[in-house]
Amino acid sequence: MLYNDAYSGFAGARHPDLLGSNVREGWGEVADFNDNVMNVVLAGGTLHYRDQELTLLRNGAPEQVWMDLDYSPVLAETGIPAGVICFLAETTERVAAERKSDFLFTLSEDLRALSTPAEIMSLAAERLGNWLDASRVFYAEIASGRMTVERDYARRVGSIVGEHSLEAFGPDLLAAYRIGTPVTVQDVQLDARLSLDAKAGLASREVGAFVDVVLFEETQWVGLLAVQNDTPRIWSKAEETLIHDVGERVRGAVERARAERDRLWDLTQDMLARADYRGMMSAVSPAWTRVLGWSENELLTRGYASFMHPEDEAPTLSAIARMAETRQPARFENRIATRDGGWKSVEWTVAPEPDGANFVAVGRDLSDAKARQAELEAAHEALRQSQKMDAVGQLTGGIAHDFNNMLTGIIGSLDLIQRNIATGRMDRVDRYIEAAMTSAQRAAALTSRLLAFGRRQSLDLTAIDVNALVEGLEELLRRTLGEQVEFETRLASDLWTASTDAHQLESALLNLCINARDAMPQGGKLIVETANFERDDGRDHGGLDAGDYVVLSVTDSGSGMSPSTLEKVFEPFFTTKPVGQGTGLGLSMIYGFAQQSGGHVQIDSELGRGTTVKLFVQRFHGERPVGSDRLSQTPLGAGEFVMVVEDDPSVRLIVTEVLTEIGYGVIEAVDAASAIPILESGRQIDLLVTDVGLPGLNGRQLAEIARQTRPELKVLFVTGYAENATVRTGFLDEGMDMMTKPFAVEALAEKIRDTLGSPTDRPPAN
Repeated sequence: MLYNDAYSGFAGARHPDLLGSNVREGWGEVADFNDNVMNVVLAGGTLHYRDQELTLLRNGAPEQVWMDLDYSPVLAETGIPAGVICFLAETTERVAAERKSDFLFTLSEDLRALSTPAEIMSLAAERLGNWLDASRVFYAEIASGRMTVERDYARRVGSIVGEHSLEAFGPDLLAAYRIGTPVTVQDVQLDARLSLDAKAGLASREVGAFVDVVLFEETQWVGLLAVQNDTPRIWSKAEETLIHDVGERVRGAVERARAERDRLWDLTQDMLARADYRGMMSAVSPAWTRVLGWSENELLTRGYASFMHPEDEAPTLSAIARMAETRQPARFENRIATRDGGWKSVEWTVAPEPDGANFVAVGRDLSDAKARQAELEAAHEALRQSQKMDAVGQLTGGIAHDFNNMLTGIIGSLDLIQRNIATGRMDRVDRYIEAAMTSAQRAAALTSRLLAFGRRQSLDLTAIDVNALVEGLEELLRRTLGEQVEFETRLASDLWTASTDAHQLESALLNLCINARDAMPQGGKLIVETANFERDDGRDHGGLDAGDYVVLSVTDSGSGMSPSTLEKVFEPFFTTKPVGQGTGLGLSMIYGFAQQSGGHVQIDSELGRGTTVKLFVQRFHGERPVGSDRLSQTPLGAGEFVMVVEDDPSVRLIVTEVLTEIGYGVIEAVDAASAIPILESGRQIDLLVTDVGLPGLNGRQLAEIARQTRPELKVLFVTGYAENATVRTGFLDEGMDMMTKPFAVEALAEKIRDTLGSPTDRPPAN
């Protein structure tokens, strides 16, 4: 290395040893940087750096240096680069000043946005600690010879939050503090100003060097900004100045925050207080007197528990004790006495102070809020009642319209039957019977749809092969859809077994296909598909719970639906069809059936582009039972005795007549009270057939009583409405079954035979 006199000043204590040395060894701490320079420039290139930052050991300690550097090759007579010439200008002072200015400006702006001293101290300590790579930075408040550290920034060392005595520093250091200039210690163990106790205390807190900037308010010493290093360190004058400047900004921000806090203390409607864990308050805001009426002297001379409602005292003191133990803020409500003898409901937020002896509390009077809440709840209840009555009006209006039509068909047909029988004209009776049956079946279907919509129907959830169900309905569907609709099925070959009610699923599929047909008045294409679906990801599937599902889809190429129509399709009696061409319960029934059986319905539709309805039913887990062949004729009894408990005389008459007609002995009862003595007697009873909704004890309770004396008794429940009465919810025990009203004679006979089993399966009669 060869250099001029100006460079010798830049080299510092390394001159004159640096002159004539190899550049790599001369500046060993930046050898990699210089290696790159030599490689590039000796190859004929040039390099230019502006404000390049390097850490150099010019005077025995690491030092950040910024420079402008320009490197060019020096050519030999042969034209080949033989050396490198460097033009260097140190920019450290300018760059450091700019960086310091930017740092202080940004810090001041960010401190201005903070509202509490704790937040201000925390932010300033973290910023300064990162900037100086210090091990600990904190702002301490000074009072009565002690300093209190609420927050500190610490890395590589532990926190020292809490109170500390200043006397331990020794008289020499305390005297230096009172002068007001920064106190700089480069090596704690070698500094003569520190007492032995101070050195030991600082060593225990992992302090090897520090800079303390004392902050004054007029002539009073009020604060201390401390920057500490865990090992000895040479602090530069620029670092001392920066620490002082930060300290002044912290003091100003803290004073501003305190002024705002004092203004808040005086003006806020919330009750603010400082209290200790022994039960006394040391400061209360004026809001206490405004809200409760007590004077400041009364509040500060009585224990705070004496103001609490007796029922709230123990829970409140317990919450305060837990806060003292956990050192975490807490929230609770209680009632506080007013001076005029009343009580105020107050919501409290309490937080511990660092001293471990006191806490702060903020109380909000809930009286107005509770009154408004009561008014709001009353208004909501009135609105709910109004909406309920509107819904009931719409529901009953729709039901009345459809049932009146059906009852007209039933009553009119029965009247004509009576008239024709009376006059001996029997040729038209069959027509009237068929009309009455048609109207009655429509009424039964409407009731079933209403129950399905309300999720109150009795479901018989069994293992169902959905593909087989679709194939069994295919011929009926083709006839129903007509020749204008192209019908196609796409059935999954590996379809899981479903757990559902076969009758309800058939009804749902038929309804969906009829809706699709009506949406294609000029014809089109309808596709029925089946698929497996596993819901186990985190995506939203419209309320579908995680699990395995069998999906039955109906897709049409019809007119589709608008977004406003899609929002209403599941509402009862909503229909886009003309009056008299549908009850508007089809989709609402399907929705209720799906929800009750643990499934879901999704509709994807767009005007002019058709509709797809997907019905999700739960997968059946376990072995699928093998079904028995059904007899084509009505199953007959073999003299078994059936007890029928039904409070409706008409229904009881029909059931007993049917049972007697097909070969069963019948015992009648109108309710549980009259049935129990018979069940507890020695009479032969092979099957109990009971309505669920009996007066007094219901049918399920009657069955439990009956099985106390007849544990093997078979039970068949017949019901038109039974909330949650499904196999899935555990309503039925072993040997119990259920049948929904209304039912055909053949269906009743079939169900009784299934419940009783074949004669060889039954135990001997009593």
